[in-house]
Amino acid sequence: MKTAFFSMMMTAFTLVAIANPIAPKPVKVDLTKSTIVWDASKVTGSHQGTVNLKSADLKFDGAKLVSGQFEIDMTSITVTDLTGKMKDNLTGHLKSDDFFSVEKFNTAKFVVTKAKQVKGKEYEVTGDLTIKGITNPVTFTATVTPDVSASAKIKVDRTKYDVKYGSGKFFDNLGDKAIYDDFELTVNLVMSK
Repeated sequence: MKTAFFSMMMTAFTLVAIANPIAPKPVKVDLTKSTIVWDASKVTGSHQGTVNLKSADLKFDGAKLVSGQFEIDMTSITVTDLTGKMKDNLTGHLKSDDFFSVEKFNTAKFVVTKAKQVKGKEYEVTGDLTIKGITNPVTFTATVTPDVSASAKIKVDRTKYDVKYGSGKFFDNLGDKAIYDDFELTVNLVMSK
């Protein structure tokens, strides 16, 4: 009798757990401590800069990353390897329709669609990156320490987002004015305490 009762109780608890799964715990990101650094190269060199986060959160099931997103304020894009008029000119050019059309598309966004723990703190993350209203999937390796930080280097092919200026895929005879199609975002998300 006790065995039958115990079995019925376990079945009931299992059904309740299936019907009411524990929701992943959202963790806020400290926007003032988090950073995004961009790095783009051309035939004659490279440029670096930063762009600010507008919002971000990650969700964990226990200590395991399961989902998340971050939104980028494209109006904040700036160049850090130049100064004065050269810095202002390149920053303005990046905001123009030749590149990111910031007046029309003032945010970009990344949404995690899959996070697979590879080993320890290392994850293979896949998600949808939206730039200039165009969404494409990207996959990268991230290092995640629950309740502390998440960091990754994300390689982006700009031409998939209608950023074609100076691309050898679309323009002939660029010579040393060619700009490589891939750029890199180094993202460091710091969790709020």
